[in-house]
Amino acid sequence: MNDEVAYPRFASRGRTFVYVLPCRNEDILKVGFSRDPLERMRTLHPRFFEFFDLERALLIETDHLRDARRIERLFITRFVDYQAPAPLVVPRAAAGYTEWYRGIYPMVTELARGECEQSALTLHAPLSTWLRERFGEWSDRLFDWSARMLEMIEYERFNVPLEENTQRGERALSHVLDAYTALGVDVQPLVPRAVWSWYQSRDALAFGAPVLKR
Repeated sequence: MNDEVAYPRFASRGRTFVYVLPCRNEDILKVGFSRDPLERMRTLHPRFFEFFDLERALLIETDHLRDARRIERLFITRFVDYQAPAPLVVPRAAAGYTEWYRGIYPMVTELARGECEQSALTLHAPLSTWLRERFGEWSDRLFDWSARMLEMIEYERFNVPLEENTQRGERALSHVLDAYTALGVDVQPLVPRAVWSWYQSRDALAFGAPVLKR
């Protein structure tokens, strides 16, 4: 019962994305590159769809890793004086404590748009649109995956001692369905009736969003 299998994977050979991820309600953002931006966001925060402002976030799509490295280096060099500490909730194990900047959102987005125009690269902005498309591609598998998750959740609930129940399954299923909801996707027709009933009646305080600390 592992939240690492909770999201579709999009890594593909060669194609690499430069990301700009502003935090919600705070003037701080993360830049970097990844072949799988969704997986990268998930490692930075399990509830990335709440932690980051996906309506302001963006991706630059490149065909080659060298292009992504060049653009990331451009950002790092241009905004070296604006570096900031990573938010406390970002795990160091995810190598998520570098390339955070404060007060550069208008400048970095202008630079990103200019780089895309000059180099004929695709800009995905807002990032929420790109994510909705990726989640849509995975929706045909959500039904079976969510049913299996609920079966494992119920097995743990009735067969595993309370002190040994990690609730990882509840968190994983809750995070995925909450991500769909945050992106404006109606999950009810995408999951079994039992999963939808569980989702509606779950105790959000038990395995929902943690309190975000800066």
